[in-house]
Formats: sequence, structure tokens, C-alpha cells
Amino acid sequence: MAYAPSSSSTSADGLHLPDTTRELVKILVAGPFGVGKTTLIDSVSEIRPLHTEEHLTEASVHVDDLAGVRDKTTTTVAIDFGRISLDAGIVLYLFGTPGQERFRSLWADIAHGALGALVLVDTRRIDDSFDVLGLVEESGLPYAVALNTFPDSRPYTEEQLRGSLDLEPSTPMVVCDARDTNSSVDALLALVQHLITGQAADGPAEAEAVTEAKAVTEGAAVTEAEAVTEEEALAGAVESGAAPTPETR
Repeated sequence: MAYAPSSSSTSADGLHLPDTTRELVKILVAGPFGVGKTTLIDSVSEIRPLHTEEHLTEASVHVDDLAGVRDKTTTTVAIDFGRISLDAGIVLYLFGTPGQERFRSLWADIAHGALGALVLVDTRRIDDSFDVLGLVEESGLPYAVALNTFPDSRPYTEEQLRGSLDLEPSTPMVVCDARDTNSSVDALLALVQHLITGQAADGPAEAEAVTEAKAVTEGAAVTEAEAVTEEEALAGAVESGAAPTPETR
């Protein structure tokens, strides 16, 4: 089933959901440090994204590996949050996860209630993706891989990349440019289609509901109120200093 961003997905103010909304789904946008998670959410979100970013400091030089991302000056310390509405009344709530090992303790809380994950990979630093892929697989979340393109990325065949990342044949792998809205939406749609296919394979009784885009398992959907509450709580924690921040000088 093909999906496209809904042209009438939001109300006039661009914030509140329309009455046609049928399913609210939590999706993780995961990947290693500096791979483009924040950029992707910025490029697709129909609301003003929530970011919990802090500037990198001298104290973090010995903690965060900046190889390949020397121009990066900030890092996500809790989540990035955005929203995109699709046709068929599906709304995706996008939760960008921190990429560094020192924020792994947040993973379980952020992943709670998610239906699936889009894992961004930088082909210049493939090894950096292994830990994140391991976390996603351990959590049991279905996922798709999006290869974020950079000007100096080396060309690889699909077979080489799948072998290096140890992907199952059924795991979607697409090329995207996190800066480009259409490209980023296509990557998310690849994940949504994968979730629908997986749910349909669970049994004939579920196939009809899945085909109608009710690709939500028990406890996996998030209500709008829950998402807004979580967003406000995180924003308040950042303002109060309760959220984790990078080491300061």
C-alpha cells in the first residue's frame, strides 16, 4: 500500500490534528552520533520540532568521537520530536534518539510504546551503526535502514552494505538525503510499509485492518495527549536543568 503526506493533514494553525485522524503512531528515528537524525526530523515535521540540543564543549572531546563529523557543534541530549501526517488518517510522532553511548540509559524510556524505528546510517562510518542496530534489535522493534548521503560517501553495492550491517533480507534499506523533505518522507514510508507487511503476515484475521492502515499493536500507539504531555515534560526538564546535558568545562 502506498502512502503520501496528507495535503489536508493539519488544521489552519498547523498544530492541531483534524477530525479525520485515525491512528497516532510513535516512531523512533535512531542512529549514531552526527548521522542526521535532527536534520531529518526538521525536514519532515509539520509542526515546529522540539529539540534538546546542547553545545559540544572541550570536556566532551574525550567522550564523543568526532571522526567524520568535525563540523558538528551541538548534540541531542534527550530527544528530538516532530510530527508528520499521512493519508489514511495516520499520524507519525517522530522521536529522535541520542546517538552517544553515554545517553544509552535513556533508550528504554524513549523506545517505550514505539511501533518501529528508522535507523539512519552514514556509509563513511558504518561501524558506528552497530551498537544502535543492536539496541533496536534487542528491543524487538521492526526497523528500516536509511543510508543518509554525504558528498564524500564512498559507493557500495547493496549486497556489500547489507552484508556489513548484517541485515535480514526482509529489512528495508533505502538511500535518503536527510535535508530533503521528499527523500526523508520516502524513507519513513518505507518503514510504514514494512510495518504493514509485517502485521499482515501475522495472520489473516489482522490483514484487513492492516490493509486499512491500522498498523498499531496493543500499547504501541500513543495518544495525542500523551505525546503532548511527554513533549511538555521534556521541554520543562531541559529548561529546569533536570534533563542530562553534555559535560561542561
